[in-house]
Amino acid sequence: MKNLEKYLLLFIVILLTSACQQEKISRSYINDDGQLAIQLDLKYLSNPLIISGEEGALFFDTESGRNWINELPDEETWKDSSYYAKWEQENRVIELAVETADEHYTFSLKGNPAEDILKWGFGLSASDDEYFTGLFERTVDGNQKESWKEGIETAMNLRGEAVDMLIKPTLSLYAPFYISSSNYGLFVEGTWPGHYDFCKSNPDLVQIAFEGPSFSAKFYTSSNPADIVKQHTLNSGSVLVPPKWAFQPWRWRDNHVHLDEYYDGTKVNAPYNSQLVEDILMMEAYDIPCGVYWVDRPWAKGYHGYADFEWDNERLPNAEEMIDWLKERDVRFMLWIAPWVVGDMQETADEKGYSIPIKGAAGGVKPDSIALLDFTNPEACKWWQENGLEKVLKQGVAGFKLDRSEELVPETRDILFADGRTAREVRNEYPVLYAKTVYESARKIHGDDFALLTRAGYTGSSQYTSFWGGDIGSPQEGLRAAIVALLRSSVIGFPVWGSDIGGYWQGDLDREVFARWLAFGCFNPIMEVGPTEDLAPWSMDSEPGYDEELIAIWRLYAKLHSNLADYSYELALNANETGMPMARPLFLQFPDQKEAWDDWQTFMYGNEILVSAIWKKSVTSHKLYLPAGENWKDAWSAEGKVYEGGQWIDMETPMHKIPVFIREGSEIDLSNIQKLYEESLEIAKTKPDLTALEKEAF
Repeated sequence: MKNLEKYLLLFIVILLTSACQQEKISRSYINDDGQLAIQLDLKYLSNPLIISGEEGALFFDTESGRNWINELPDEETWKDSSYYAKWEQENRVIELAVETADEHYTFSLKGNPAEDILKWGFGLSASDDEYFTGLFERTVDGNQKESWKEGIETAMNLRGEAVDMLIKPTLSLYAPFYISSSNYGLFVEGTWPGHYDFCKSNPDLVQIAFEGPSFSAKFYTSSNPADIVKQHTLNSGSVLVPPKWAFQPWRWRDNHVHLDEYYDGTKVNAPYNSQLVEDILMMEAYDIPCGVYWVDRPWAKGYHGYADFEWDNERLPNAEEMIDWLKERDVRFMLWIAPWVVGDMQETADEKGYSIPIKGAAGGVKPDSIALLDFTNPEACKWWQENGLEKVLKQGVAGFKLDRSEELVPETRDILFADGRTAREVRNEYPVLYAKTVYESARKIHGDDFALLTRAGYTGSSQYTSFWGGDIGSPQEGLRAAIVALLRSSVIGFPVWGSDIGGYWQGDLDREVFARWLAFGCFNPIMEVGPTEDLAPWSMDSEPGYDEELIAIWRLYAKLHSNLADYSYELALNANETGMPMARPLFLQFPDQKEAWDDWQTFMYGNEILVSAIWKKSVTSHKLYLPAGENWKDAWSAEGKVYEGGQWIDMETPMHKIPVFIREGSEIDLSNIQKLYEESLEIAKTKPDLTALEKEAF
């Protein structure tokens, strides 16, 4: 009996201890260095997270300097799986709270008084081999050209990197959210600028600091990183799903000039812009699918080619009829826009107080040449919508490319927006407000039948728009940066994404890189081909001027992308409903396989298609990892060759070939890709007769 009582008592003690451990999700202590540390025992973590720093666990900055919290709390309480700590200073109270909420944890810091607090910061413990990714689409911080510098080695893993959470041009998708291979993700709420140091200054710490009078964040935890990404994406707002036609191939050039002759000297008789007509007629002759054609600035009259939303009739004659002509061919027409106005609209915006000062000359835009709109002012938004956007939307424009919202916005605390916030706090949110304003007009005029593609974005932007990867450089490392950008953007909540195929910067377009980019772009949600130095593969500046091989490769991948439009649309719907991105780093679906974290060039396009992108020139053989637990059918094999997963394989990769595999058992059928390529080569051998094509079209 005594033994029974003893065991019952021991059982009760174990239960009580367990209950206490479950409630105490955090505790504070003085570590071996005599400094305050705070331990977070959150569900699913590989190891407890230790909050610590150089001189204490937490700090806050005021104009007087840095203040470290390095003493045990004056008060520490636990209740219903929550934690609260308070430090009473001579003239201030500091509070820390950790609470469970909807499968995540909120983490907050505040002071009283708080008005003079400029910044908060802390560090999180990191293991030796911990992997971090997220935050932004560019490969590394600093000038964007650093992301495609020769010899760059950083890829998806940000370990050893430092990142400012302040939007920079022009690879400008940012979100204060990252995931760790230790089964957590951290999202910092709000729009104040911040800074991350992933074990760069201290190999054992992720150091985080954010401006603002208070700090609030969410810890997401799961044994599956995909669940963390999905939670973050859904909590940022449901992803906008563009219409199915947006998943057809796109075409554009950087500058559209109305010429007297087509590329081959044929006289232009068409009533619309000659380069647009040339593109459409040539693509039709080659049977290259195109669902969207868009025109960059300059397209309007006046200064900057963007005045008052009035067409430049010399550059784009008969614009409304041209839009109708395109739509008859099942091609939607889109335009470039910016968050500023010029011409008569500039004078009105300045007079009515709808504009804000700009940061300085950027991208050829001088401070007195534009009026940068204040999207926190409802009257300014309405005026711009009614007098600008909606005018051209009613003329048939199906959507816009939203540019330039990250270059000119001031970053100081001495400029106030209409809603009373400083420019410093609005800076990161400005692209979101811009996209929301355009979205409202597009939906008003076109219902669900519109598409928007935006260069800059922050948390919340995906509710209103899709995205493209800024002005990426054209060398092979530019393509490398685009591969990273697609997958990073997917992780941080921007799943509907594409890049300028071939890169944006002119003067160094390489045919081999362009070919590899066409192949990679095929398996992006948005496939946009251009600007190609304002040329086309049938009229290149370098030899061969008429490039049969590039034409064939373009046709091959445009046909594949077009055939996948229904599949892509379903992936977008799934991203909207579940938060699961369309393109997925291997580790999102195979997190238990180390190789899935190592092979960053290989990714899933949805559940069924595995792609391994190639960015280096002169690569004729490519090594990739096929995840275990599945068998993989080689999409290039006419015989349907199947590989067992769980192995690295080498694939022959001539210039036209990107390795593509279909999960065995999938209903996806890409037909005979090699045969399609050979057919495309045969078609490209014959130059289309533009005189006959034009006569038939008009």
